[in-house]
Amino acid sequence: MTMFAVHYSYDERSAERDALRPEHRAFLGRLADAGVALAYARYEDAGAPGALLIFRGDSVEAMLALLDEDPYQLAGLVVGRDVRVWNAIGPLVEG
Repeated sequence: MTMFAVHYSYDERSAERDALRPEHRAFLGRLADAGVALAYARYEDAGAPGALLIFRGDSVEAMLALLDEDPYQLAGLVVGRDVRVWNAIGPLVEG
């Protein structure tokens, strides 16, 4: 399987993101339990709202289809997704 770095760009509706965050995190948690989601977190700096997700999958197309089911995507809160092949050299750590 291939690893992917997925950059999410969010719109400015932070209140809606906050309301859907439990569903979004549950979605990502299910993907983590399945071994698909390896790491994910929103950006914490003052830049444009977004997140980085590190996933494992078969293809970019399959990754996009999977991400189509994200509650944030279904609600229209994700205004951009950039999926890139990214095979890590070092270990991912929890923090």
